[in-house]
Order: sequence, then C-alpha cells, then structure tokens
Amino acid sequence: MLYLAQVRKNDFLDQHQLRLLARQEAENFWVIIPEEAFILLGKGNTMSEKLLVLVELSPTGDIERIEDATGWVLGLIENYLTTGITPEFLQQEAERAEHWRQSLTLQNQDLARRSLELEARREQIQALEETLKRDKNGYHKDEA
Repeated sequence: MLYLAQVRKNDFLDQHQLRLLARQEAENFWVIIPEEAFILLGKGNTMSEKLLVLVELSPTGDIERIEDATGWVLGLIENYLTTGITPEFLQQEAERAEHWRQSLTLQNQDLARRSLELEARREQIQALEETLKRDKNGYHKDEA
C-alpha cells in the first residue's frame, strides 16, 4: 500500500523514522492518517529530516520502496491547483451532478408514467374499435 510520509529523527533511538501522513485507498483517493504512526528506517538509512516521501509498504508492514515525493506533489499542483479546482468547486460540481441526477430520475419517472397512460389509452381505443366492429356487424345482421 502506498503512503505519504515525512522523515523524522527519533532522538531516543538515534535513527530516522517515517511518520505516515496519508494512505492511498484508490488511484485518486487518499485518506489522512489522524493518529501518529511511525516506521523506523534503521540506523544506516539517513534521509533529510522533514523530507516528504512516498513509501510503499508490504502487507506485513515492510518497506518495499521509498521515493522523494517532490515530483508527485508538483504533479498534484499542476493537475489540480493550476486550474482553479478547489474543494468548494468540487463540492459545487458534486451538488450540480446530484441535482442533474435527480432531474433525470424525475424525467424518467414522468416518461414511464406517460408511457403507461398511452398504453392504457391504446387499449381503450382498441376496445372501442372492437365494440364498434361488433355493433356494426350486429347492426348489419339486424338489417338483413
């Protein structure tokens, strides 16, 4: 699983550690890790303190890969923040999409209702036609 982490110095153990900040749940969906969670890097592994990194952890919690998160952060800025996409904008778009979905649902229900009404009227017309045919045939038999 992929995490965003910050390198910290653990003075007590005299080694660097990673403080896990966020976890990737899906391709474009991350969750903030509210509690403090740390992973020791080991004595031989020194990185710049406060550096943001992307770290991939195995299911057992072992570090599989670490990379500087600078490129990733710049990609986020380029993709989302240079176009004016803000949380408020996303909220407005989500609300707009929900209104649109509700409108389509109402239109669909209205069309279904109209379709049923038309089908009922068609059946009434067919029944009237049958009645007229019977009456006409019965009228002609009476004349003969």
